[in-house]
Amino acid sequence: MEHDLDEGRVRWRRFAVLTVPAVAVTAGLGIALAQGALAASFAVSGQQFKVSAKSLTGEGFAQYGSVDVNAREELIPVAVTAIKEAELNSLCQSVVTSLPVIGDISLNLTAGQKTPVKATDLFVDATQLSGNATFTNIEIGRDASTLDKGPADAQGMQDMFAQQADTVSITDLRQTAWATNAGTFKLSGLSMKINKGKKECF
Repeated sequence: MEHDLDEGRVRWRRFAVLTVPAVAVTAGLGIALAQGALAASFAVSGQQFKVSAKSLTGEGFAQYGSVDVNAREELIPVAVTAIKEAELNSLCQSVVTSLPVIGDISLNLTAGQKTPVKATDLFVDATQLSGNATFTNIEIGRDASTLDKGPADAQGMQDMFAQQADTVSITDLRQTAWATNAGTFKLSGLSMKINKGKKECF
């Protein structure tokens, strides 16, 4: 009987935590954003873009949840992937814009077909990522505020789930993102084209 009562108390505490008013959560996110603890370093557009690569290799990998902000000051949840040094082969980036009368217009960027694209302090704020991944010395479930293997600024909010690894290798990379930041971004064999209609990386 006593055991059941204790278990009930634990469940009630969990219930109380899950029913924190949304306004308090929003206020907390606003404070974290003001302190630079969240992903947004600029107002993101209203359009996500797609990125694919034949392969990505990186040193100093970190991944954690965060929030971007658009020009209307709306909060957008994202998964931040941060890598100290990255190389990508056969990079493709695409975004489709629908315009009145004209219809769909696609902007396509490709690079790294012969010489890999190189980036330092790379941050990608994504909503979807897929591929075949291999990590070395990975830590899963680490507190996001204590990450130390990725770029210097690659840390999330305290108590939030995160993971990090010494190295990462991903083949057949596909991701949908709101934003990308990098300290340096060297795109060899860069080509950018505008096409009428939908022409996406995947």
